[in-house]
Amino acid sequence: MVVTFGVVAFVVLPTGGATGWTMLDKWAVFFFGCFLGWGLSRWGLVKAEPSPEGITVRNLLTKRFVPWAEIVGVQFGGGRPWCLLDLADTEQLAVMAIQRADGPSAEAEASRLAALVHVNQGEIPND
Repeated sequence: MVVTFGVVAFVVLPTGGATGWTMLDKWAVFFFGCFLGWGLSRWGLVKAEPSPEGITVRNLLTKRFVPWAEIVGVQFGGGRPWCLLDLADTEQLAVMAIQRADGPSAEAEASRLAALVHVNQGEIPND
């Protein structure tokens, strides 16, 4: 994507004249492409990774490890765009890796996450 915006900015866009692009305009297009590429790459890195000790949630800008003992519930109903972890300190943590747009597979993953929370807290999940 960066290469594409670089080619567009410095090769394709016309220079000079009444409708031409200045060098500042071309650099702006190039850096916009860099920013867009960075933002899209962050979407590709979103994930939730469980371990025996807890779960690591990587969202767009943050990465957080939460021990199983701190998680009191999992929410995914009510039209929420992504799964939420209810934490013991009354905060909620979005798990952007489980998104409503994924349909039935997202519901299955949310149920799987809820089961993992119950199992790792020593409870038996109700099906």
